[in-house]
Amino acid sequence: MRKIHLLSLLAAAVLSLSAWAQTAYITTPTAIYSTSATAESPLSFTDNGRSLQLNGKTLATKEIDSITFYLPDVTCVGGDISLLTEYEQRGAKYSTNDGTAISDVLTFFQQEGWNALRLRLFVNPANASEDVRKEGVVQDINYVCELGKRIKEQGFLLMIDFHYSDSWADPGKQTVPADWASLDIEGLTEKMYSYTKDCLTKMKDAGATPDFIQIGNEITYGLLWPTAHTYPGGGGQDGGTWTNLKSYLNNAAKACREMCPDAKIILHTELSNANNPANFYQQAKQYGIDYDIIGLSYYPAYHGSLSTLDGALSKIESQQPDRPIMIVETGYSNKWAMAGTTFDYTSVYPYSEDGQESFTKDLVTTLKKHKNVKGILWWWAEANEYGINWQNSVTSGWNNAPLFNNETGRALKALSQLKELK
Repeated sequence: MRKIHLLSLLAAAVLSLSAWAQTAYITTPTAIYSTSATAESPLSFTDNGRSLQLNGKTLATKEIDSITFYLPDVTCVGGDISLLTEYEQRGAKYSTNDGTAISDVLTFFQQEGWNALRLRLFVNPANASEDVRKEGVVQDINYVCELGKRIKEQGFLLMIDFHYSDSWADPGKQTVPADWASLDIEGLTEKMYSYTKDCLTKMKDAGATPDFIQIGNEITYGLLWPTAHTYPGGGGQDGGTWTNLKSYLNNAAKACREMCPDAKIILHTELSNANNPANFYQQAKQYGIDYDIIGLSYYPAYHGSLSTLDGALSKIESQQPDRPIMIVETGYSNKWAMAGTTFDYTSVYPYSEDGQESFTKDLVTTLKKHKNVKGILWWWAEANEYGINWQNSVTSGWNNAPLFNNETGRALKALSQLKELK
């Protein structure tokens, strides 16, 4: 039987088994589309099975590699592009490494082999200070829904990064949102569920259903301080407890399971201490925290050499042998040091385009040694002030580790190396 008929018949047969809505993932050589399908409203094949109508697009059946009713097991390659809308609206000019103008950045990422993009989400960034907003803290739910819809329609997997704060959340701060400040532990527990559910409902309604959901950003030391201010190896500080942390995270996870049952939940930590991630996930296992994927931040500027990362991954894999791992944030400078750099790697990888590319190649080589690693995303990959009036810049300071040259708008060579992880 020819492929065009087989795909359509199989899809119809699976859907006929149940009237419940299922998410169908349609994988092509360059994209992964998703759509809701039911027995009453199945996938729409036309032209005797030669084409599939999908969210306003027409896909040739011969270009479809697979149709699954679960998230396909792929290695994710891409970046966090949470400020792309701001750069585009202010007139940033993007081009390829050879200087050819890029008319659509998302299409270009796809051409470079990327298949996953990440967006951060703040509870109410309007409550953040003006200085912080100038650093890029602008992503409220409406912003995320709009950009997320574009990402999904383009055929990318979408990762949403809940900060559960009005501003940056990281190992040094996990501030309770201003509107939640009066809530006690019980109230915060309920808010983690209702807020997460509300955001995911809005994303689904907007056509921006996430495929990966981070419940917290770099929560090595807990979140919603002080009540869940914890140590990665156990115990709490400032009155925080792992019991509270478990309650908060599991209530967020409950909302994820209900609203986006096909999505994978990520617990995200970082390597400020090489042993922290392994210790954290052991505690998460002991406390029965519900999640699917280990997410890590790794920046040499703050976390050390590739051998440090290599050792941390090996330790995690030995303790969590069946748990997938993704590097959900990474980056390396191409000209100037990243702000607050504590580890100088320039003797191996100079701050230059070639040095950044060389680091990226070696990073990919390191990750490929670990069978559990299933993805890499470059943080703030889209940063590019070229073409923008300096009086209307997107942020108060340049990102020194983007994948575009802020002075020319050209894509840097490291961008093309990420797909080698696949």
